[in-house]
Amino acid sequence: MMDKRLEKIENYIRQYHMIEKGDRIVIGVSGGADSVCLLMALCSLQEKLGFQVLVCHVNHELRGEEAAQDEAYVEMLCHKMQVPFFAFHENVELIAKKRKESLEEAGRYVRRQAFEQLCKEQGGTKIATAHHSNDNAETMLLNMARGTGLRGLCGIRPVYGKWIRPLLELSREEIEQWLKDCDIRYCVDETNQEDEYTRNRIRHHVIPTLEEQVNTRTVEHFVKLSEQAEEIYEYLEKQTDQAWNICVKQTDGLQSRKEIFLKAEEMKHLDPVIKKLLIQRSVSEVAGAQKDIESRHILAVLQLFERQTGRQIDLPYSVTAKRMYEGVLLAKGDKKVTSVHQKEKRKEESNFVLQLQIPGETKIPGTNLKICCTISGENEKNSAKAIPQKSYTKCFDYDIIKSSLCVRYRRPGDYFTIDGEGKKKKLKSYFIDEKIPQEERDRQLLIAEESHIVWIPGRRMSSYYQVGDQTKKILKIKIMEE
Repeated sequence: MMDKRLEKIENYIRQYHMIEKGDRIVIGVSGGADSVCLLMALCSLQEKLGFQVLVCHVNHELRGEEAAQDEAYVEMLCHKMQVPFFAFHENVELIAKKRKESLEEAGRYVRRQAFEQLCKEQGGTKIATAHHSNDNAETMLLNMARGTGLRGLCGIRPVYGKWIRPLLELSREEIEQWLKDCDIRYCVDETNQEDEYTRNRIRHHVIPTLEEQVNTRTVEHFVKLSEQAEEIYEYLEKQTDQAWNICVKQTDGLQSRKEIFLKAEEMKHLDPVIKKLLIQRSVSEVAGAQKDIESRHILAVLQLFERQTGRQIDLPYSVTAKRMYEGVLLAKGDKKVTSVHQKEKRKEESNFVLQLQIPGETKIPGTNLKICCTISGENEKNSAKAIPQKSYTKCFDYDIIKSSLCVRYRRPGDYFTIDGEGKKKKLKSYFIDEKIPQEERDRQLLIAEESHIVWIPGRRMSSYYQVGDQTKKILKIKIMEE
């Protein structure tokens, strides 16, 4: 007859579809009660569920002979259970110094790296860790104390990608009692009894106090809360996915860095909670990390939507959020490098001038564009007037042009004529009125006769050069890809 605790694990595995037939599962085994229990349980279920297991042990090189004894014990246990054994040795103390992390954080990092590496080398499909319900409660309390959103209330997920936690429904007491019933010994890490680590202080003091003085079922209730939070979070994630498709535009910025643009008008219609989740996801996407992105950062980006164009804030991981005309741009990069790059680029662009071959073709260096110019007689007037306003083909009165035309970027003093009465408008004012972002203004190619802008391709042309009844020669300019 199957042990009730093993049955509980099997049902939990099936509930979350953790394991499929043919899976090859890497189990992290330290030698402690939790991981030994996980190894015992999965070995008992592997034939029934049709999967294979292999063990990964990571020696942190922190406890000398004790750590060596733990490794020897796990190797012996694997030999006895006929399970492939792999050991990794990592100097966690040195790694913690290099990464400027605590020993606890560095240890977690090296274990993940080892599990992932073994999974890749041995064709693993899943990675199983021995987290149980007490671990889940500790994680939730840590998250709440440090300041968390709904995601932190979800605690430890049963399944996250290829990572699975089959013991999450078992308590520490159930695990230790099971091993005692089966007469299976395990290693005891003395550092787990110390209060140096934050998690240990919660384990030894906070949870026992809650169980003794508030409710004996504290851990169980935390687990139920995490399950409810997970269900709600999954629903909100789906809503955020929909909002992403509507409100987010992704581009590649300088040096192929990812940039995300959040559209202000579309963001207005989102529920506040989805708006915050969308901002959080966007910042994390640009940063390439989630840690250290706090609610205050999300709120700062949210407030940026109410501020004037050009305002900018700094976020973790060198991410900046800048208010643009149509929304907020999130970008990552070294601000000094970017600033120098932009200054050099603007200087280069301000010096760029290319005389148009009329008639003929003019290729624009550094692009796949060419400008084709042709001249025709007054019999083309009707077709010239029929060309759409926003097109990359335009016709002009060639007789009015007094000097050569050039293609270039904007300069101070540029202007164009806006009506038949000769009223002029500065190019800078036009860009501002049209709410064209600063970056687009600098990249906008122009067809110009000295300071008079003949045509802003893709936008509008100067009324001064329009084909009229008195036109004798028509200049047709077409911008096209080669």
